Amino acid sequence: MSLSAPEAYAQARTLIDEVHSKDPASLELGYADAMEAWTLKLQPTAPPSLLLAARCQHLDRFSTPRSTYPEGKAGYLKWRRDLYTTQSLHAQRLLLSSGVSASEADSVRRYVSKENLALKNSSDEAKRDKVEKGTQVLEDAAVLVFLERELLAFVGGNEDWEREKWVGIMRKTWIKLSEEGKAAAMTIVPSLPKELQEILVEAVTTA
Repeated sequence: MSLSAPEAYAQARTLIDEVHSKDPASLELGYADAMEAWTLKLQPTAPPSLLLAARCQHLDRFSTPRSTYPEGKAGYLKWRRDLYTTQSLHAQRLLLSSGVSASEADSVRRYVSKENLALKNSSDEAKRDKVEKGTQVLEDAAVLVFLERELLAFVGGNEDWEREKWVGIMRKTWIKLSEEGKAAAMTIVPSLPKELQEILVEAVTTA
């Protein structure tokens, strides 16, 4: 018996969260909740497929630790690219098995894979316009979750880094955001320690 669209979405969400529940560190369900919450704040009328995509941002990431790739920037970038591919395809399979339409499942695959996101910084306006709204919303949500939930721990684990390095990191983080994402990020800034606020302000003004 085929499921109605709402039932298919609910079934997909259940399957996605079953994967998250296997995370040995018990972090991914909380991360998925935060991604979904920020996606709704950024786009209150977000369709169910986009909310499902938000929950798939780190789908089964714990199965491919960063330590399984070489050290250094090249190793990190390959790890991240491979994750985008495996996570997006896994998400698509889960949605299809739940009865979500093929077109919506493919939209989720594109959003999670960050397809065409690199075009955002193109000097060609026509190319920039090819970045899908759903892809950018997920990118915004991921940055906002990082600022809200992960930044302090990240700083604490790298206290020996020079201030200028932190400014550079925050600058690269800031330019990932859309205008809506930047406005949302500014609501988080007051909750950060004073030194981090100053670093972020410097990064923003020099981005």
